[in-house]
Amino acid sequence: MDSRAAVATAEALSVSFAELASALRDGTDSGCPGEADPMRRVADGFLDGLAEISRLDAKSAALKAWLAAGYSAAAEALAGPATSPEDNTGQEMALIAEVACALTVSERAAGALLAEAHALTTALPLTLSALQAGTISWQHTRIMVDETLNLDRPAAAALEAHFLDPHAVNPARGFAGELIPGRFRHKARTWRERHHPVSIEKRHARSAADRRVEYAPDRDGMAWLSAYLPADTAAGIWNRTTTAARALQGPAEDRNLSQLRADTVATWLLGGTGDGADIDGGRVDAVVPSPRAQVLVTVPVLSLLGRTEEPAMLDGYGPIPPSMARRLVADGAESFHRVLIDPRDGAPLEIGRTSYRLTKAQRQWLRLRDGKCPFPGCSNHSLDNEADHILAWAHGGTTGISNLGQPCHKHHRLRHTTAWTPTTATKNEPPGWTSPTGRHYQSEHPDWEPPHWPDHLQAMAEHLANNMAEHPEPAIPGPSPVRTL
Repeated sequence: MDSRAAVATAEALSVSFAELASALRDGTDSGCPGEADPMRRVADGFLDGLAEISRLDAKSAALKAWLAAGYSAAAEALAGPATSPEDNTGQEMALIAEVACALTVSERAAGALLAEAHALTTALPLTLSALQAGTISWQHTRIMVDETLNLDRPAAAALEAHFLDPHAVNPARGFAGELIPGRFRHKARTWRERHHPVSIEKRHARSAADRRVEYAPDRDGMAWLSAYLPADTAAGIWNRTTTAARALQGPAEDRNLSQLRADTVATWLLGGTGDGADIDGGRVDAVVPSPRAQVLVTVPVLSLLGRTEEPAMLDGYGPIPPSMARRLVADGAESFHRVLIDPRDGAPLEIGRTSYRLTKAQRQWLRLRDGKCPFPGCSNHSLDNEADHILAWAHGGTTGISNLGQPCHKHHRLRHTTAWTPTTATKNEPPGWTSPTGRHYQSEHPDWEPPHWPDHLQAMAEHLANNMAEHPEPAIPGPSPVRTL
């Protein structure tokens, strides 16, 4: 793209915005009294307009990034080569200051834009193309830049291809632009952890040395207390706190779950302050029940045996070092449950039942399949969610995995009080949703990956895969593929 093409693109975007606004105004004014449902057509027009505006915003952001990168290169050429580190720093500061003034933004924001624009135009061609086409947003783009930071060129290209190239080896299930940015970051970070060229064991050992607790005062007599901890420790604390808070809920309890979590942690850390006492206005209970939480750890078999260094997956978090998973297994941690996976494709193994009431094993399977509330964009972890029959039991629905969802309380209520309806699920895929307007939205699908088999064990892997194809019931010791440790 040259400067004249950039100007033409900008003019085309301006025309597109004007045409869209005009079309929406015309659609609003032209409802005919004789139409079956003119207001529905108007409402659909506004919704379609919102979606189109989102695509135009993405195309505008792509042009902005291209212009920023172009100005940076031109300014560098005009300044000539730096004669010293101080001269180089001065040139960078001048460049950032110029862009900040031109855009009326802070120099920090201008510096971030220039860095992101450089990455897009030099190392992430698929991301820039998707942004130019309007199929991903600027937020998605920034996440891609962030998650490929400090990766070498082949690793960055592999991560980008996984989410944006449908012809890549083992591409992501679902296009990146179909995920809200927060969920895309989670999936991108998970993939990055699995495929990072530096062992997760080495990176974890380096990061664990930085564990700490931080305190930050806030407004209105409040403050933040946060802890940077190993993932298994943090997940155990969070799930135990959630379980204890839920146990306190009841008709006589006026605190919501978030408040109960906060009061529970305060009580545990301060050792109790008396029945119904206040801690600077926040009521806590002297005795907080501490029922056992349930944390699922999905471990590739060979990683569990120490033959490979594949990451394990911690429910509600993502990849963890295999040594951490092996320690959880070896220590027999009561709050953690080991999950064995299919060696052919990495999918967790199914558990079934036909009665109305779900078994504990079925609830764990739903947590494995969905990982979170299956409503598009929702990030509520499965521990907080409620099992729900897609086709009601009273209407002939069964209690099989393919007829079950696990929506959070909010989206469970949405399903039963509005025209939003879940669609059919499978044993490996959560249900999608159909809106009152008839639009269908897919749920997020977890990206399972086949376990890595070392070359000298490849024959064993092929034999096991053939054996499992002939005998669908997996040959795994014990009464159930999900066991309490």
